[in-house]
Amino acid sequence: MAILAGVIGIVGSIVPGLPGPPVSWIGLLLLFIWGPEEMSVNTLIIWGIIMVLVTIIDYIVPMWFTKVTGGSKYAERGAIAGLILGIIFTPIGMILGSFLGALLCEWYYTRAGFGQAFKAATGSFLGFIMGTGLKTIVSVLMIWKIIIFCF
Repeated sequence: MAILAGVIGIVGSIVPGLPGPPVSWIGLLLLFIWGPEEMSVNTLIIWGIIMVLVTIIDYIVPMWFTKVTGGSKYAERGAIAGLILGIIFTPIGMILGSFLGALLCEWYYTRAGFGQAFKAATGSFLGFIMGTGLKTIVSVLMIWKIIIFCF
């Protein structure tokens, strides 16, 4: 069950709507409670703190990148909508969908010029990629820890 939670956590780090690192941490918690080898409480607490920090950072980084590049909330929302639509077309579709969603929403809703919309979309996209990358790295490290404790 712990390994399954770790795998779902990795998927959840990439797919919107699934909380990646929290699910991976639940895998560590399951291992702490029922695992074959004893895990220290400190390990569980440290990974819990890391999980909370990464989850908070994942919300802050895209907004920060969007603001720095002059974007609005429409670029952020467009990036998420494009990502969801892009899931149909594999990972490349998710990446392109995220960027195009941010670009089109920023351009349409703010009536900004194309250059400004492109700049905002780039910021929104970079923020999304940074947040997703950080969540994925943490979830992979947690499943690695789960596997070490299982075997």
